[in-house]
Amino acid sequence: MNTEGPTVRVLATVDSSSRLAFVEPSKKIHESQDASAFLTSKAYTDIMTFILQLNRSMFPAKLPDSTTQTWPLNSEAVQFSARVRQLQRLLSKLEDIIDEVPPDTGPRRFGNISFRRWYEVVESRASDLLEECLPAEILQMRSSDPDGPTAETELKAYFLGSWGSGQRLDYGTGHELSFLAFLGAIWKLNGFPKAESGVEERAIVIGVIQPYLELVRLLIKTYTLEPAGSHGVWGLDDHSFVPYIFGAAQLAPAITDTDLTPEEGSLPNAPKASDVVKASTVERERKTNMYFSAIGFIYDVKKGPFWEHSPMLYDISGIQTGWAKINKGMIKMYNAEVLSKFPVVQHFPFGCRSIFDYFCQTYAWIWDQGPVGYSRTWNWIGAADGCNCSPMGRRKKRCSDWHCNGQHIKDSAVYSRYFKDASRSHGPYQSSLGIFPNPHGIQ
Repeated sequence: MNTEGPTVRVLATVDSSSRLAFVEPSKKIHESQDASAFLTSKAYTDIMTFILQLNRSMFPAKLPDSTTQTWPLNSEAVQFSARVRQLQRLLSKLEDIIDEVPPDTGPRRFGNISFRRWYEVVESRASDLLEECLPAEILQMRSSDPDGPTAETELKAYFLGSWGSGQRLDYGTGHELSFLAFLGAIWKLNGFPKAESGVEERAIVIGVIQPYLELVRLLIKTYTLEPAGSHGVWGLDDHSFVPYIFGAAQLAPAITDTDLTPEEGSLPNAPKASDVVKASTVERERKTNMYFSAIGFIYDVKKGPFWEHSPMLYDISGIQTGWAKINKGMIKMYNAEVLSKFPVVQHFPFGCRSIFDYFCQTYAWIWDQGPVGYSRTWNWIGAADGCNCSPMGRRKKRCSDWHCNGQHIKDSAVYSRYFKDASRSHGPYQSSLGIFPNPHGIQ
């Protein structure tokens, strides 16, 4: 038996003394084949590693005195470093710009055109804003070419990609991904202080990512931004994804540093997944939990029965095996429905080898009891060595675990690949799209 526990994979930082090669990040994904190549790249590995690293930190902790430490959004146990507080001030300044650029009051069919002006103001001040929250030794880190761009060039690209499209007046998971890349790039460039495992990661999630999501929600409501690349009623959420990952982790069973990441179970006294249909419970829990905070925003902007406007979240709420099961399924789903989808990642820019490298291929990177202790059912490999029945590009001998084997599954039932026991006891239900005889549940 392994008594040392799982090896927690952490996003590696770069050696500032090494010869870096910063470039202006540019689009590399022009067609679906490029998206498959992305799944075998070092950039993809780094992004998934960072997300899993943050996710692990949000699981409640078992303390030596047999008590449990949870990480609610208002937790005083989470200490914010100077860098996190600087990023919080950055987000506050971006919110102030909303007051400078009020929404246009004229008639409109889609997003408010004043968002275009808001984005232009942010773009014009981007360098100054970054200088206020990041030290010069990071921003002015030079490449091997003395006349080449600095690290600021790459950081600015991910920062500006985090707020939606000023041209299309929309916001979606691709923009959310850009903000994760912005934070991941700061991490890789040693922008966050060294701390015990999970300490700074929790501060990033609660102190930066949650305020970012709140700012984005304010932008969406103020400028009526359209969903970018939404699956419509069959998507998980019109705009965001990561709060469902981290919010489920907050309610999962407590762990120690040496425990495997649990795949089932919930924190004692945690709200039930089915409580998402109870507006009063959502209103109470949204103040402390990221999952319910995201659900609460849906209640803010959508009317009607929850199962009708959010059928996928409704079906997920039928999972009986706990928040850890939901967390695991959300990570699988993020990998397949965000990182593997051409419409989402096509706008993601790639820079130098030091930050997010599209060209460095990692064909043989496989999860096997790690990077954070997931079981062998998580094994996967890049698309270059896979089958062709899904964008995931899994090896055929592993495809049965993903409902692959050459069979395509409709988006309306896509969640069944990630939440295999998410079968509600309800019978056929009525929606604006017709009657569906519980299409998603599988045993």
